[in-house]
Parts: sequence; C-alpha cells; structure tokens
Amino acid sequence: MTAQEKLSAQDYQIKTPRSQELYQRAREVFPSGVTHDTRYLQPYPISIARAQGGRKWDVDGNEYIDYFGGHGALLLGHNHPVVVEAVREQLEKGTHYGGSHELELQWAELIVKMVPCAEKVRFTSSGTEASLLGMRVARAFTGKNKILRFEGHFHGWHDQVAFGSVGGGGALPAGIPPEVEQSIVLCPPNDLDQVAEALANHDDIAAVLIEPTGATFGHVPTGGEFLVQLRKLTEERGVLLIFDEVISGFRVAPGGAQEYFGVQSDLAFLAKILAGGYPGGALVGRAEIMDVMGLTSDPQWNAERRVSHYGTFNANPISASAGLAALQLVATTDVVQRAKRSGALLRAALNQVIKEAGLNWIVYGEFSDFHIFANHEDRDIDLEDIRNGRVHHAVLKGGTPTPLIHEIRTALLVQGVDTVPWPGGLVSAVHSEEDIAQTVEAFKAMLEA
Repeated sequence: MTAQEKLSAQDYQIKTPRSQELYQRAREVFPSGVTHDTRYLQPYPISIARAQGGRKWDVDGNEYIDYFGGHGALLLGHNHPVVVEAVREQLEKGTHYGGSHELELQWAELIVKMVPCAEKVRFTSSGTEASLLGMRVARAFTGKNKILRFEGHFHGWHDQVAFGSVGGGGALPAGIPPEVEQSIVLCPPNDLDQVAEALANHDDIAAVLIEPTGATFGHVPTGGEFLVQLRKLTEERGVLLIFDEVISGFRVAPGGAQEYFGVQSDLAFLAKILAGGYPGGALVGRAEIMDVMGLTSDPQWNAERRVSHYGTFNANPISASAGLAALQLVATTDVVQRAKRSGALLRAALNQVIKEAGLNWIVYGEFSDFHIFANHEDRDIDLEDIRNGRVHHAVLKGGTPTPLIHEIRTALLVQGVDTVPWPGGLVSAVHSEEDIAQTVEAFKAMLEA
C-alpha cells in the first residue's frame, strides 16, 4: 500500500468514527457486521442517519451524493414528496389488511398497461421471491425441469441461481445440494451458438432466463440484437423466455427493457422501482402461463398441476401505495429520461478525467448507470470493446481485485460520494448538474490517491 493509499484510509477513519463504533457493535450481532453482503466494506461501512433527494448523511454528519440508490430502487431519489404523501395517507388507514384491497388492483392494472408481457400479475415481497416463483411457474407450465441461465447474471440469492452469478465460475456455494445444479444449464453470456447447442442437446429446458441489459444491469452488456435472436431461438424451440427486470424494469424505459429493445418475453421478474423504494416484487407474464397459479373446478388439476403461492406481505398496502405513486410518475413524466441524461453526462465527464490523467481506466454504461473498469492488468481495451462484447465477462464482472474495490469506494466516500461495489453506481432523476460536477472532482481526487 502506498503512502497516498494509507492516507486515504486514515482520512476515512478520521471522518467516520461513529460508523466505526457502530460497526464494532454490529459485528457482535450480524455475520460480517452487515445485513446485506453488498454493504460490506473494508475497514468498515458507513452507517446512514438520513437521506433526501440524491443525497444522504451518515451518523458522523458527513454528506454524500448517493449512487447506491437503494440498490437500484430509488429512481426518484430519497423521499420523493409524492411517494411520501401516498405512504403517509395509507399509514393512517392500515399497514396490513390480511385481505384484498383496491390499491393492489390499481397497482397491478398500471403494471399491465406499462409492461409489454404483463397480462397478469402476482405480487411478492422481493425480487428473489419473484425469481423463485417464476422458475417454478415456468416448469409447471411446460412440464420440463431445467432452466438455462447465463454466467454472471444475477437473479437473487436462492439455491437455483446462487452459483455462476459472479465471475466466470459455476462452483456450488456452501449449503447448496449438488442435486440443484442438475436443474440448471449454464451458458456463457452473449453466445447465441452456445444457447442453440444447449437447447438442441437438452429437450427438458423449460425456460431461458436472462438479465436483458446484461449481467448486473449492464456490467457485462448485452445488446438488443442478441435479445432479438434469443427470442427467435426460444420460440422456435418452444422454450419460454424470462426477463429478469428487477433493475431494468421502469429504469431503461417506462416499460422496461422489453419496451426499449422491442423484445417481449413470456415472463418477467420485477422489484426495486416497482414498489417505490419499499419492499415489493412481482412475477408478470402471459395469462396462460400465469394461470397455472389459478384455482379451477378440477380438484385433480389443482392437486397435480397448480402452483400454489403464499407470502404474508404480498402487495401490502404500504408497498402498494408507494409503488402506485412511483409508477404513475414513471408513466406520466420524464423521470426515466432525466436519469438517463444525467447518467450519460456523468460517464462522459468521468472518462474525460481519465483521459486527462493519462490512465487506462474506462467508465461505461448505457442507461442511468455507470461502471468503473479499473483495468488493473493494463489490458488493451477500449469502450467499444466493452460495448461490443469483445471483453470476457469474467474480466468485467469479478475481475477487479476486492482490495482495489474497497480502496476506490473509501476514497470516494472521503470525497463525499457513495457508490456500489461494481464499482460504479446508479443515477436517479434528481441528481443535478451540481451533483455531477462534485462527483467529477471526487473522482479526480480518488485517482490521485
């Protein structure tokens, strides 16, 4: 570690003593001291006291421009007044009815209008739950047992998707039975020939599951033409196509990646922006597929073919009120375009800083996102190589050494910017030109360190 890097770590500790104190307490009650793996940071994570708009403040009073964005849920920023008012009004009416209510119906009807494949909706409490439910529904509808997934693509933390989601390896993590691996076919991302070969060699594949913008919201980009050809191939083979739009849904376009790329999937997973920053997810799709969850007058069909689904907090009134308010703004205003414009401005500005510094780093993305490729191995790579799929997915996702990621994040935190550990971040509709300018200065200081 250089003298500058040591100084950066010392500055972080000097600025955040209360966060350090809380982390020591957290280690006594939480594994690794955190409640979500992505929040783990060396030497310790910041502890947040409050947030507003595009910014948040830690327990030591430090202010940050927030590109963590509620793990992607906060397209509207923190505490959007329309969402806050909707939740405040609902709080006085009740938080859990244990029964049907009109808000859940209005929420679902709006989703059906916005998302191309959404003929019917089933709410869950998270994106992982939507993923679990969607894979089961696909198997039940087709009568086939396997799901084809792509290496590096993330679909939650449950057993069927918890391997092969980071880097290039497909090794089973601890605690997952080997039998689970037999139900999944893993393919390299963006390789249509491999998909065609897999579908030809396996007649028991129920569905192909993909993040339509590429692994972890474009960290490993996927182009529209690949999706077009994938849709054609799955239709030819009678295989369902599932889009995981937990992040891309309502962010790349009001109708998600399906609208943006003009490719309609059979099923889709939704979460994050869906519930306006509150817990919530959904499985949506073609009516005939979704109806495997419906009760019929045939007891034998219900017993043998129906997919039952529960969930204490599915479509709870608070999440429904926040989600409905947020999606109405997405559907009727320019919040998606504003976030995308700010993302493009930020990426261009950061790349200009890199160019002026004479470094071989690259900042890339396509929507309201940015990814920092630190290129620590000094590879001969440019922006077009990444966009056109000429860089191996393991180099982009999982290729940056963990210590370097922690150094980047803590150096930016010292300068008042909070990012996700891609490294990179998510841009909201409320991030301003002032935010971007301040982020550029923070980025300059981070590079110097």
